[in-house]
Amino acid sequence: MSEIERLWHQNYPPEVPYSVEYPKVPLPQLLIQTASDFPNKISIRFLGKDLTFQELLKDVYRFAHALKRIGVEKGERIGIMLPNSPQAVIAYYASLMVGAVVVQVNPLYTERELRHQLTDSGMKTIICLDLVYNKVKRLQSETQLDTIVVTSMKDYLPPLKKILYPIKAKIDGMYVKLSSKGEFYPFMELIQSSDDTPIQPVYHSSDDLALLQYTGGTTGLAKGAMLSHGNLIANMRQARAWFYKTERGQGSIMAVIPFVHVYGMTTVMNFAIAEGLTMVIVPRFEKDLSLILKLIDKYKPSFFPGAPTTYIGLINHPKIHQYDLSSIEACVSGSSSLPHEVQEKFEEITKGFLVEGYGLTEASPVTHSNLIWDRKKVGTIGLPWPDTDARIVNPETGEPVDVNEQGELLVKGPQIMLGYWNNPKETDQVLQDGWLKTGDIARMDEDGYFYIVDRKKDVIIASGFNIYPREVEEVLFEHPAIQEVVVIGAPDPYRGETVKAVVVFKEGESASEEELDRFARERLVKYKVPRIYEFRSELPKSSVGKVLRRTLKEEARQLYEQQVAESKLGS
Repeated sequence: MSEIERLWHQNYPPEVPYSVEYPKVPLPQLLIQTASDFPNKISIRFLGKDLTFQELLKDVYRFAHALKRIGVEKGERIGIMLPNSPQAVIAYYASLMVGAVVVQVNPLYTERELRHQLTDSGMKTIICLDLVYNKVKRLQSETQLDTIVVTSMKDYLPPLKKILYPIKAKIDGMYVKLSSKGEFYPFMELIQSSDDTPIQPVYHSSDDLALLQYTGGTTGLAKGAMLSHGNLIANMRQARAWFYKTERGQGSIMAVIPFVHVYGMTTVMNFAIAEGLTMVIVPRFEKDLSLILKLIDKYKPSFFPGAPTTYIGLINHPKIHQYDLSSIEACVSGSSSLPHEVQEKFEEITKGFLVEGYGLTEASPVTHSNLIWDRKKVGTIGLPWPDTDARIVNPETGEPVDVNEQGELLVKGPQIMLGYWNNPKETDQVLQDGWLKTGDIARMDEDGYFYIVDRKKDVIIASGFNIYPREVEEVLFEHPAIQEVVVIGAPDPYRGETVKAVVVFKEGESASEEELDRFARERLVKYKVPRIYEFRSELPKSSVGKVLRRTLKEEARQLYEQQVAESKLGS
């Protein structure tokens, strides 16, 4: 692709380079370097417990020695099934230190989801929370899993909270008492029985596999995206170039997004480790938005990556104005589209910048973002990051389309995955000549800014018309009573599909179907107006806060089939 075609470069600020140098080092080397540069800087703040970078590195060395002692070898897949916590960070870097391949496992997984991931990855070792141990243990005989390491949330709490933890856990229904009996290794015993002698990371080249990140389970079984040390370091260096005002070793970042999600792993955990930022960690099972507000007020973080649902929840929190959020300088929203009103309201409250970015698991994950301190366009995902190419092609022919024409978004760069684990067929379908087919419908304007129109598979086809849910959602979100809304295609015997809106109202607010119908008809062409409305108190969401659109679509399909069956019985 020629420079002329890279229209986005004309909007790069002088401080952001078109291309970045990428060190050929293993990922744990970033922690080793930061601990050397800022040994006494606080690396982790966790519910009253602080760890410096030097202390964190020593525990990583200890756990790495323990992993070697229990037989973990280079290339072996090792599962980390933990919420955001010091243990999650330690386990991640220690596993990479000994040359293992990390497999991030969501602690909220059902046994079916967990069984697939254990079987497909072939992992032999897993580090999990005591709350999910029994679920893991039940599947051990069905898989190659032979070693289980168990930790508790209390393991890294300060002394008083550690004493009080069992009491609170019992009140919350989250207390688990396990007796080892040789069936698992207690995490803290492994740490305490190991020394902190430095270890040279086991590493051959930047193409060494570092991570299996599972994705794409919406239409079948999830696939393991293979991300190398080089992929992950590239995305970190690209982030460093984009956040050019960040001074290494200065500032802190909110760690709300789960580390088991690739977005949280890269933009929070790895970025903080590389840049010497303090992580203010919020364990994801703690869903009280008041805690997030209190932590921001107390620790004054500079950065706050998140998902739209988190920002929506915060700006609608009844006590938000009781907290000082003025330390927030920059937030990049990911995982789903960011409504304009949310962006404006959040920036008004914090006086910081909230911009939309874009990425996907297969890209480590970030490929695009709006500029933080320079020209940004509301409603876009911004510009491709340094060394990242992007183009829009005709989904049928694969030929590039003109500026402002819609088509499928393809991306290319050093952060793009090696392929899918043990799945060459799927790999060949999405990776062609280094270009990753995203499956998203997008367009690029004359300034090189990209707009995501919608997911290709989420497009609603009603009576032959293509309807993009995001457009309808943006319109409905302007209604003052609506807090959240998701638009899906529901089966329809006449139109093929019809537009359905699932709505959550703000606290104390409501609106009738008739009122919403009038509101939508004033702003949308007739065929895009929802025919069905469903009101809920909350939407189904993933651990990162992404709305599970597929769950709503499946419920709509089941309801339709039930109605068809009942009508046949009635006739």
